[in-house]
This record gives sequence, C-alpha cells and structure tokens, in this order.
Amino acid sequence: MRTILFREALREAMSEEMRKDEKVFLMGEEVAEYNGAYKVSQGMLAEFGPKRVIDTPIAELGFTAIAVGAAQNGLRPIVEYMTWNFAVLALDQILNTASKMLAMSGGQVGCPIVFRGANGSAGQLGAQHSTAFESLYANIPGLKVISVSNPYDAKGLLKSAIIDNDPVVFMESEVMYGEKGEVPEETYYIPIGKADIKRPGKDVTIVSFNKMMKVALGAAAELAKEGIEAEVIDLRTIRPLDWHTILESVKKTNRLVIVEEQWPFASVSSEITYRIQKEGFDYLDAPIRRITSADAPMHYAPNLVAAYLPDVPRTVKLVKEVMYLKK
Repeated sequence: MRTILFREALREAMSEEMRKDEKVFLMGEEVAEYNGAYKVSQGMLAEFGPKRVIDTPIAELGFTAIAVGAAQNGLRPIVEYMTWNFAVLALDQILNTASKMLAMSGGQVGCPIVFRGANGSAGQLGAQHSTAFESLYANIPGLKVISVSNPYDAKGLLKSAIIDNDPVVFMESEVMYGEKGEVPEETYYIPIGKADIKRPGKDVTIVSFNKMMKVALGAAAELAKEGIEAEVIDLRTIRPLDWHTILESVKKTNRLVIVEEQWPFASVSSEITYRIQKEGFDYLDAPIRRITSADAPMHYAPNLVAAYLPDVPRTVKLVKEVMYLKK
C-alpha cells in the first residue's frame, strides 16, 4: 500500500468528493491563492477554480454564516479554519444555526456542511492557540464530531463527513499534517460513529483520540516490555460516541484508562466514564482512571507545555495503578 502525508489524505478526500459532486466547495482563509495555511488545499484552486476554492477575509463569523446559508440552500460547503481556536468567533453560526435548523424547521431545512481545521496544542503557541475543543462541540445536539489520528482515518472519515447530510465538526492536528501513513488508492469510506481497536490486548483498555493516540500507543509499547498487554482504542468519532466498542473491550480487560487532550471538567473522558460505569460496572476490577491536560490555560514556556499535556510515562504509571502494580 502506498504511503502519503496526512495533509495529502485530506486533500484527496476533498478533491475526490468535489469531482463527484459540483455542489461541494471549499472556503476559508488562504485556502486558494496560498494553497492553504498548512498546504492541505495545495493545487485545488488550479483544478476547481475560484468559484469552488474560495479565499475569505479574516472574519470567521462572516464566512461561516455564508457557508451555513449555502448549505441550507442545497450546496455542500467545506469550511476550513486556520485553527479551531479562531472558530469560537463563528460559534454563533455553528451552535445557533447549523446545529439547530433541521429541528427548528421540522425537518424541512438541513445543513450538510463540514467545519474542519487544526485543533488542540501544537507546541509553544501560547494559551490562545492551544485549546482542544472536542468536548465543547460534542456537547451540542445536531452536530457530529470527528477527531482523527492518522492519514487513513482522516481520508475515509472526511469523505464520509462531506457526503453526510448533517453538520460535521472535523478535528485535525497541526503537528500531524506532515506525518505519513498508509492510504489505499481505491475509494473507501469509514462509517461515522465507529471506534477502531488499534492494538489488541487483554490486560487493560486504553482509550484515546487525535494526537493523544501517540501517547496511548507509546504507553502500550512500554507496557508490553513488562508483559502487560494493553488494548488501545481510537475513538475517531466523539459524537456519536461508540461506547459499545469500549464496553466490549472492558468486558475482556476489566480495566479502563482514558487519555485525552481536554481540560478535565465535563470532558470526553467524563462521558465515557459515566457510560462504562453505568453499563459495565460489574466488569470493572478497578476504578476508571484518566489523564487529561492540566486544568489551566497552556502557557508558552516549554517546561509548562510538558507539564500541561499527557505523556507516556504518566500514562504507564496510571495503567500500573489500575492494575494494582507497585513497580
């Protein structure tokens, strides 16, 4: 199987769907003439022209409103945000219009639209550019929320998001755009709402998503050196949440650790913990544990960045705690 970059997988997903359906178009800051802030849309202006690859002003609320209106009138926009931190300016349109219009119109007016861009921290970028937003958007009925960790999932899920008839929030990571992964040349779609077991195991279940999957898989690799087999699950979709796959894993391992780049209060791990303790309490041999970002803004200093984010050593330590190991 060929190996391509994360950004190339996203570009292929958009281009393939735009070739199939002339109602699909891309808009956002620097997506056209500059080929995208992260070069995700490189070459798309040349292929599809300025009516379907549209540069916008630095006005997230304004161009999001245009896209939402277009979606309600039969088009299928893809809106790229340079970072989801900037998309809070457009939250009024995402929350009050896109997510609610189908219900408010009694099913008469839908909003088939994809909101996508870089999410979470990307090193020393300061507090205003480093927030992870999965739990915020997943708390909004009417939205689907996808958060991907590798090129294969990114392409398959973005294609599914573009053809979906509901508004989809698609979370990427700035630090992963240059990473490579295996992606088949043939057309494929990944169903929205289905988690994936990235590493099978029998001793403990580790759940994560987006770039924290590196921490989860890294911890599993370290644990394997000591004979501990961790099953690692990539959520891929935050809403709808595939808690059934987690539950089936917990029935086998009897222990659950969640790793996420969210603030701890009302986070994705909070919802997972509730679901699993409610439906799988009798299968648990230890309390569900989690490791999240610090309950504070992420500061610029590198030592504070390291202290803020989950890492492999702390995850390994947490897994050993739920297994009652004192190593």
